[in-house]
Amino acid sequence: MTPPAAVLFDCDGVIVDSEGPTFQLMLTSLARHGFPLTLEALERDYIGGTVEDVATRARANGASLPEGWVADLYADMYAMLETGVPLIPGVTDVFDRLDAAGIPFAVGSNGSPEKMEITLGARGLFPRFRAVLSGQAMGRPKPQPDLYLACAKACGAAPETCVVIEDSPAGARAAIAAGIPCLGFAAHGEEAPPAQGLKALNIPLLHSMKDLPALLGL
Repeated sequence: MTPPAAVLFDCDGVIVDSEGPTFQLMLTSLARHGFPLTLEALERDYIGGTVEDVATRARANGASLPEGWVADLYADMYAMLETGVPLIPGVTDVFDRLDAAGIPFAVGSNGSPEKMEITLGARGLFPRFRAVLSGQAMGRPKPQPDLYLACAKACGAAPETCVVIEDSPAGARAAIAAGIPCLGFAAHGEEAPPAQGLKALNIPLLHSMKDLPALLGL
């Protein structure tokens, strides 16, 4: 393919390998409040938006979560992330290839700015990106298109000339709504619920960041 004008990355599960411990933290907390879920059910039915969305959906399905559950979960999550989570293998090599090709890249996440400050800022990665934007902070999280449109604008690129790298159906729907081509990152295989959701949207999948430069025409 012709190299894109810009590449727009999701954060958790695409740049930072934080989803496993974060999901386990969420499952433990929900079970503690009498709402046990399997990891498959969590990924299939609750993940892709914000923690507030998880709380809303869980309560709609009968969970009795206290009023401060979201704030408490964020506090526990930040404390866990501050102990250190790895980057997705090969992602910094992708950044290097993009830099060498003169292609700008940005981050668009539903996570809070505070969360990305811990996972990206503490590693000194912010200067690598044209923008690090939070759909939560914008008040227009994925699957709304606003976040990725803002990322494209920050890169000085027309949406249709960019590529989004996503690991969730909600994020892919945001890219589709923004008119931006999307590639799905399925590190845990095509049978995992997020990958199944991406396939249902006809999003091409990759399983390793080592494959991404070739898919971008680099």
